[in-house]
Amino acid sequence: MIDTQEVAAPGVAPPGCRIYAIGDIHGQMPLLLHMHEAIQEDAKSFRGKRLVIVYLGDYIDRGRRSRDVLDLLSTRPLPRFERVFLRGNHEHMMLGGLYDDGVAPGWFYNGGEATLRSYGIYPEPGLQPIQCVHDMMAQLRQAVPPEHLAFLKQLKLYHREGGFVFAHAGIKPGVPLEEQAPEDLIWIREDFLESDETFPFIVVHGHTPSEEPEIRHNRIGIDTGAFASGRLTALVLEEDRHRLLTITGRTI
Repeated sequence: MIDTQEVAAPGVAPPGCRIYAIGDIHGQMPLLLHMHEAIQEDAKSFRGKRLVIVYLGDYIDRGRRSRDVLDLLSTRPLPRFERVFLRGNHEHMMLGGLYDDGVAPGWFYNGGEATLRSYGIYPEPGLQPIQCVHDMMAQLRQAVPPEHLAFLKQLKLYHREGGFVFAHAGIKPGVPLEEQAPEDLIWIREDFLESDETFPFIVVHGHTPSEEPEIRHNRIGIDTGAFASGRLTALVLEEDRHRLLTITGRTI
């Protein structure tokens, strides 16, 4: 099911540009495919110069088709769109684990086991994944295609368009954008979410799931917990007119 809703939200997009920002996907390949279809249909009405799609990170983990999501995003671009891919904390953990087994247990705990299974990697019979970390990560290093690894390495920490900044988790209040720590951009929660500070831009983010998109005077959160709720949300920004596209379906 597709739902389109106009919303009163702050911020102004660059002239001649329509931006689609997609929230956390977490391996929900069918929802992503339907979202792409909805965006392509929606974009038929656009008569400006630039169509931009910003993916806010957390493409993997928790959902069964994490590998398929990476394959789609890294090799099958949407025609006419400029694409921006941000790094989420889950991609950060996966990439860290590929180079350091010591990082892997924390990744497993946070949903990484689903990504391993999507690459056909399972623990030895009778053992828990945490008991097979070294072996499973060695298998993953062999299983990850070069295109996926290159994709993970090139993910951006933030992106700016007009009056908006896009970051996976948010920003540290009181810190200039160019001085933001990578850890805050991909992990921050309370300090950012509870801040009443008026930033020089509106921050569009994911990372912290909520039942409905959160629209505040300084931020717009669009992680609607697709892996649990079956609802994947995109924010559509064009001049000072903003809309929400929501795809609802079954989780996998």
